[in-house]
Amino acid sequence: MKTVSISLDSIEKVKSFVNTISKYNFDFDLVSGRYVIDAKSIMGIFSLDLTKPIDLNIHSDGDELDSVLEDLKPYIRN
Repeated sequence: MKTVSISLDSIEKVKSFVNTISKYNFDFDLVSGRYVIDAKSIMGIFSLDLTKPIDLNIHSDGDELDSVLEDLKPYIRN
């Protein structure tokens, strides 16, 4: 599992993010404070406070992880 901090500060960014991760067959969780939601759920994402940092847990290892991280570059906070 890999955890990265992401930013989803607009409706378009949320839609694009969900479309990006939905093409992968493994699980993604978003963690904000004590809340953990399925990152592939648009409704779940909008239930979070998107003004705060959000951690994305990626439940994958190996070659697929590199591909996911490349696809997620526009959302990852530095």
